This record gives sequence, structure tokens and C-alpha cells, in this order.
Amino acid sequence: MTTTSMKDVAKAAGVSVGTVSNVLNRPEAVAEETRARVQAAIADLGYVRNDSARQLRAGRSRTVAIVVLDVANPFFTDVVRGAEPLVESAGGVVTVCDSGEDVRRERRHLELLEEQRVLGLLITPVDDSSASWIERLSGHEIPVVLVDRGAGRHPHCSVAVDDVHGGRLAAQHLVERGHRKIAFIGGPGSIPQVADRLGGCREVCEESGVELEVYATPGLNFQAGREAIEQMLGSEDRPTAVFCANDLVALGALQGLTMHGVKVPQECAIVGYDDIDFAAAAAVPLSSVRQPRAQLGRTAAQLLFDEIAEGGDHTHRNVVFQPELVARASTALEL
Repeated sequence: MTTTSMKDVAKAAGVSVGTVSNVLNRPEAVAEETRARVQAAIADLGYVRNDSARQLRAGRSRTVAIVVLDVANPFFTDVVRGAEPLVESAGGVVTVCDSGEDVRRERRHLELLEEQRVLGLLITPVDDSSASWIERLSGHEIPVVLVDRGAGRHPHCSVAVDDVHGGRLAAQHLVERGHRKIAFIGGPGSIPQVADRLGGCREVCEESGVELEVYATPGLNFQAGREAIEQMLGSEDRPTAVFCANDLVALGALQGLTMHGVKVPQECAIVGYDDIDFAAAAAVPLSSVRQPRAQLGRTAAQLLFDEIAEGGDHTHRNVVFQPELVARASTALEL
């Protein structure tokens, strides 16, 4: 099958190849009569522009990459859904990469994204060791926005939630219900969100004279919550409430308690974090600290396109949202 080229269109319309290019890319620069003649030739010949070749010549694709910690976590699904409409409206496409909370896997993704010269990158880094690779992409004029993570000292835009405040909200909620021994389940502690949520919880416990027991986990998933509950139930003086670093961990903890006949919230209350849709739909609806998931993605995408449009005049912005606690049946009982 013969492919119609831009040269074929130019010949049919009686214009130069440069004029055809202008009609496709800068139509306002071409006289109306000439533009109409070129567009008629495009329609008659069935010409389809080769965007891949054009992007390669420009040294940049239309792909916006989003690198997340766990693609199975609905929190990140909602973040991507928030970003995608804005990317698509700008003529781009989103590709999602799953680091699996693994620094080496994240690095492989970043290497490939660098080679592909993506338009931009939205990323929730595994930990601070990712900084050098993120800087490397920035050095190749690939703008980066950190998602669900503050920029700190790094020269990037970022969107985040005040996780220390979120941890305080969860702990305060449990303290107000009379709990005097609280467990925190989540990890690894190298993930800044986990450290901040634990830090906020610890502050409230220390201020209130409440005992805090920490169960560090290797990941932030359902299985981690179940395994931590197995460990917790083995202790004689077990906590009467659990604050989990995210809702997947909390759902695992809920199942673990239920399997062992521990009534929620009568014998053990649970608070999760993120307020994914499954939290409200659980057998015992979970209290959770809500993050504006879609808004995080949408704001990150807007910051990215602002940086692309403004170029050297761009000033990095760090947007911080405030979380809120949503109380449900898993903490309804007051002691």
C-alpha cells in the first residue's frame, strides 16, 4: 500500500511542502484561499500526518509519563484519572509506570523514559534516592512534577497533602473515642508519606499520654495489613485501635481481625488513609483520612503544562492540600 506524503499533497495543491507544513501546524500563517486548496488536496488524497516522525524530528513525544508506587492501589488510579483529561485536552497521551515501591525498578522506568524523550513526568518517588535520576531528566529539558510528595530542597513543582496533619487527625479521632493504646501499621519508613503519617500520629499520642505501638510493614498492601494483625494479636496487652498508613493496609487489617473473631469497632477500631472507594464499601465501612486524589493528578498536570508553556520564565510552585477525616462505622464506638 502506497502512503501519501506531504510532497504529494504539495504537488496536488500547487504549493511548496513548506506551505503544506504551515497549513498543518500554523494555519493562521497561510492565506485563506491557499489554505482551502491544501485542505482539499489532503482530503482528496487521504493524507494522514505522521505524528511519530514529526515528534522524532522535534526530539520530543506527546507522552506524559506517570510513575506511581503501586498501580494496584486505587489511590493512584484516581490520581491518573485526574491528570488524564487535561493531558488529552492538550493533545497528549498518558503512560503509567509502576515502580512497585522498588528503587531499581523505578530507575529502569526513568532510564527508558529518558531515552524516549517524554514530554514530561509526573512521579511519586520511592524515596529520596530517586533525586539524582529525576535531576537527570530535568537536565535533558524533561519537566518533572512530584505527586503526593513535597519538593523539599529539589527544584521542581510538586503537589502534596499535609500528611503530618493527616496523621494527627487520625490519632486525635481515636484518642477522642477513649483509646489509650493505639497501633500504627505501615511501611517501609523510608517512604516519606509513611514517615509523616506516623510522625503526626506520634505527636498526638505523646501530647495525650497515649501508648503507641508501631508495626512496620515491607509494603503498603492488603497482605501487609493482615500479617501485621497476626503479629498484633499475639501480644497480651494488645491495642484497642489501629491507624493504618493507607486503606489497602486497613482493609487487610479489617479482614485479619474479622477472621480471628475480633469485633470492629467494639474490640478494635480502625482508621485508614486515602479514603478510596473501597473504604466506604467494606463489610465494616472504614473511617479514613481523605486525600483529594483526582485533584492531585489534575493540579500536577496543570503545573507540568504551565512549565512547558512558560519555559525559562517558569517559577516552580509547591501546592499543599489539607486532608480531612471521614468517620464511619469502623470507629463508631466510644469507650
